[in-house]
Amino acid sequence: MARPQETFNKKELEKKRLQKRQEKEQRKEERKANSSGKSFEDMLAYVDENGNITSTPPDLTRKKTVIKAEDIVIGSRNTGSANPIGDGRTGTVAFFNTSKGFGFIKDSQSGESVFVHLNALSSPIKENDKVQFEVERSPKGLSATKVTVIK
Repeated sequence: MARPQETFNKKELEKKRLQKRQEKEQRKEERKANSSGKSFEDMLAYVDENGNITSTPPDLTRKKTVIKAEDIVIGSRNTGSANPIGDGRTGTVAFFNTSKGFGFIKDSQSGESVFVHLNALSSPIKENDKVQFEVERSPKGLSATKVTVIK
């Protein structure tokens, strides 16, 4: 005699699946019945002049501010130092290694430490000397040129 292909366990699993499907359909119908269906105007979103999403439409009577292309600065901003790069500055030699030929000058106006090399000196310098120098921007930072000792 042949046994039935569907066992009791298979029948129970199929019943559970059907039960879940019916419950899901019932919940779907309840949501449709209870939803208050928003109007088209309620579903619209607007973007204001700052790029923020709002629910109110933009004011078309308001004038737009016009920005000239010349006013836009591209690149790094100005740090606003007292002396622009290239002007004569004064400072004191904070460190100078005569054997290696380099050192640092502390700018008296901005307090920045500026690198100085032996090739940029017009006369020999030592630590704590008052010097006048010009600054140029090198790939590694600020560098002093045309360094002269102030007596």
